[in-house]
Amino acid sequence: MRRVSMATRDEVVAAVVERYARSSRLERGRILDEFVALTGHHRKHAMRLLRTGGAGRAERRVRRDRVYDAAMREAVIVLWEASDRVCGKRLRPLLPMLVEAMERHGHLQLAAEVRAGMLSMSAATIDRVLKEPRGKAGVRRRRRAPPSAAVRRSVPVRTFSDWGDPAPGYFEADLVSHSGPMTRGSYVQTLVLTDIASGWTECAPLLVREQVLLTEVLDEIRKVLPMTPLGFDTDNDSVFMNETVRDYCAGAGLEFTRCRPYRKNDQAHVEQKNGAVVRRIVGYRRYEGLDAAAALAELYRSVRLFVNFFQPSFKLAEKLRDGALVRKRYHAPRTPCQRLLEDERVSDEGKAGLRATASRLDPVRLLHDIRAGQQRLVEISDRSGLVERAAPSEPALEAFLKGLRTAWREGEVRPTAQPKPVAKRGRRRPDPFAQVTAQLHEWFLAAPSLTARELLARLQAEVPAVYPETLLRTLQRRVKGWRAAVARDLVFGPGSGVAAGRGHEATGAAAASTGVAGAATGMAG
Repeated sequence: MRRVSMATRDEVVAAVVERYARSSRLERGRILDEFVALTGHHRKHAMRLLRTGGAGRAERRVRRDRVYDAAMREAVIVLWEASDRVCGKRLRPLLPMLVEAMERHGHLQLAAEVRAGMLSMSAATIDRVLKEPRGKAGVRRRRRAPPSAAVRRSVPVRTFSDWGDPAPGYFEADLVSHSGPMTRGSYVQTLVLTDIASGWTECAPLLVREQVLLTEVLDEIRKVLPMTPLGFDTDNDSVFMNETVRDYCAGAGLEFTRCRPYRKNDQAHVEQKNGAVVRRIVGYRRYEGLDAAAALAELYRSVRLFVNFFQPSFKLAEKLRDGALVRKRYHAPRTPCQRLLEDERVSDEGKAGLRATASRLDPVRLLHDIRAGQQRLVEISDRSGLVERAAPSEPALEAFLKGLRTAWREGEVRPTAQPKPVAKRGRRRPDPFAQVTAQLHEWFLAAPSLTARELLARLQAEVPAVYPETLLRTLQRRVKGWRAAVARDLVFGPGSGVAAGRGHEATGAAAASTGVAGAATGMAG
């Protein structure tokens, strides 16, 4: 049972105490029963509260004197700084060793009572003492859980081995992004649903990643499914892990589950369709805007019929492991439609609809429509925003049929058949410090104790309104590399850190080593 807060208990006492005083003995017993059940108080304590009205409790509170005075708190702050600002749980076991080392080198002198009181502090007390210094020092607080974390905890996990032999209607879902080589800006995404039992696959474009739009697209997909949807299994993406999708599944009677984080094999069925259907047919180009979404929707209308009625696939029957050797046995290849027709758990009405649809489908026309849709997508992807190109001429069905016999000889490929772009390595943007890198490095070598923030402030003073504060992180990474080069020179000798220092002369690195050694000596003193 969920307990009420102390403030709520005080309000209940104030509301009930007058009625309790005016009531008879029998009524008092009933009031007392309700009060005990609501607050969780012991019956005797509840009787005292209702007799006195809760008076005297505030007066009984005794304010504790401070156990640790200002000197102890200041000593903890100094030691916290000397430990490079570690947390209280790590600082607590370090205190005896740190105090002894600092006193030995003359950095700290503590009175006996101050030292004893400080060493008796708990980790929680140390954290309370350091709360204000941490805030002023800009120490980052603990990362808060995202809003979807509570929803994620409420959704049960389902792994690959948990499926067994489910009835048709349990779908795995995933999103495939069509961002091309860069993820900046808004682009179209494809929602992919795959039935576990039959492999039936549905695809639909999403103009934006938005949970309400996702539920509307799911409504449209449910209208064309040949079976009743029973389950909805997704990954841990925030577009799925939210109250909108969770409440939608609860209202639609769908069993909402999720896979384990960073375990794509838990969703092996839909992940396979992401590559075999979406990427194979749509490719890796960038699609954005209403035109691309409409073209994808038109393409997927033909794709769903061609894939589900004319594309057989294998289905795993069993997997046996013998040490490191894994043997897999598969069922005979079947199309998703054939599997649904052979499954006794599919209704007669659903099977009749499948047979009626299959009787009027023309695979050649479907393939022709898919090729035409791919060509439209390529034109939309390549089209400039300023110059409108003429729409490509689509071949007639007869010409397309004739071309099927010789297309392989002529080396014809799908219009969207484009290899996945190789990930770029190294710098992708112009170096903002290209003109002043040598000057910054000279400043660093002259005074290795300078921080990146100090170097940036000096640069801003000399060249105002050119280098904003947003470049601080870039300069910090640059200085980190220079410090690594200097540290390498200290260990292995001058000249060994030239590569880490991004090609600057070894003489400067040697001078920096001398500067760092001098700075270290000064700090030790």
